[in-house]
Amino acid sequence: MSPAATVDAAVAPAGIARLARPVTLSNLTVAYERHPAIHHVNGSFAPGSLTAIVGPNGAGKSTLLKAVVGLLRPVEGRVDLGTADRGRIAYLPQQAEIDRSFPISVLDTVSLGHWCRVGWGGTIGPALREDAMRAIAAVGLGGFDQRPIGTLSAGQLQRVLFARMMLQDAALILLDEPFNAVDARTTADLLDLVHRWHGHEGRTVVAVLHDVDQVRAHFPDTLLLARECVAWGDTVSVLTPANLRRARQMSEAWDSDAESCRAAGGAAAALR
Repeated sequence: MSPAATVDAAVAPAGIARLARPVTLSNLTVAYERHPAIHHVNGSFAPGSLTAIVGPNGAGKSTLLKAVVGLLRPVEGRVDLGTADRGRIAYLPQQAEIDRSFPISVLDTVSLGHWCRVGWGGTIGPALREDAMRAIAAVGLGGFDQRPIGTLSAGQLQRVLFARMMLQDAALILLDEPFNAVDARTTADLLDLVHRWHGHEGRTVVAVLHDVDQVRAHFPDTLLLARECVAWGDTVSVLTPANLRRARQMSEAWDSDAESCRAAGGAAAALR
């Protein structure tokens, strides 16, 4: 049975968190040492939408997610989260950014999804621990609760991280290359969960992806990025040969040494 079929047995919050207003990017520019990684991006993620972010390597896809979640501060423009609280955003970074040598078990990793309810200094009691156990079972890892995360395969670890997100009850879910280096069975199971978050629960899901065929098959909306926005809208209209060719050309022509329109030290970016 797939995770989507068993997720009802996991955490069942009294009211599912949903966005009431779009997440809007206004003239968003993010730079590293004054060199822009993304430049003048405008658009919005509608409440309850399922959007893929695609583009060439180095196009700024991960940077955009980090700006939305608040890990990077814009040098120009703003991110308006609408009604979302940054503490209730579920963010999955790339696996390369996760320290798997840290001595923590599967159960404790998944239980971190409760932090927005109990706080970092709070206690996870038996009921919340049982919720975590059900989430672990729902992603197909029953019996793995005491395994250290360092012993898991890439696919098993990704299942653990999705189980943690199940506990967060987030209105906005941000996924950075969630299916990279993951086996086909795990990808299919996790896509089932993504579809449930979007279709059944009405959450807003944004995922950075590289597989254009996968995007066409599973994601209704797409943002095509090449440091700047090439196209943003329904996937069929965005992922045209002309747009994909333009994204490659823009990426190849980009001057990585160009200075941002505004000095990073003088930016007064607004985040809320």
